[in-house]
Amino acid sequence: MMRYFMLTAALALGILTSCTSAQNDSAMAQNETIENLKTRRSIRAYTEQMPPKELLEQVIEAGTYAPTGKGNQSPIIVAVTDKTMRDSLSRLNAAVMGMDSDPFYGAPAVLIVLADRKYPTYLYDGSLVMGNLLNAAHAVGLGSCWIHRAKEVFDSEEGKALLKSWGIEGDYEGIGNCIIGYPAQEAPAPKPRKPDYVHFIE
Repeated sequence: MMRYFMLTAALALGILTSCTSAQNDSAMAQNETIENLKTRRSIRAYTEQMPPKELLEQVIEAGTYAPTGKGNQSPIIVAVTDKTMRDSLSRLNAAVMGMDSDPFYGAPAVLIVLADRKYPTYLYDGSLVMGNLLNAAHAVGLGSCWIHRAKEVFDSEEGKALLKSWGIEGDYEGIGNCIIGYPAQEAPAPKPRKPDYVHFIE
């Protein structure tokens, strides 16, 4: 009988230890996620090296898991790694500002987020996808930056022609360009958080 109780106690202790270990692992993973969110910075200088497709696919997959209104998944992601197309997009983006410099800061890849205007939450949905892409890029060791003017580019006749050539049909609005690649600079230091950022109503 004593042996039975000892065996039962040992088994219970093993289960408790396993559960505690799993909880600790979960807490550690959560902390790593929070740290990733806090340490990501916008990178504005890149090497010419193209990241491996496997890394880009990991980042893109994370983007597809962003929350969307009613789960409708209104956004789409267009991954551009072809240099000729990337340079054409850079030219179109710069033209919106009346400039001829590279607004993509030399990044070799561009992840374009578009969202279907027929959904009332399309703008928010696309913005959440952009956020996932930026944070996922940092998580896998890549640099990234949100570049605006996707709306103006893809509302233009040339931009609409590009969408058609890519087989994308529908009323899509450009939400943002997530440029991505290997950083050619140190990540900038974070600015201090403003003192009135958070208001607790308790």
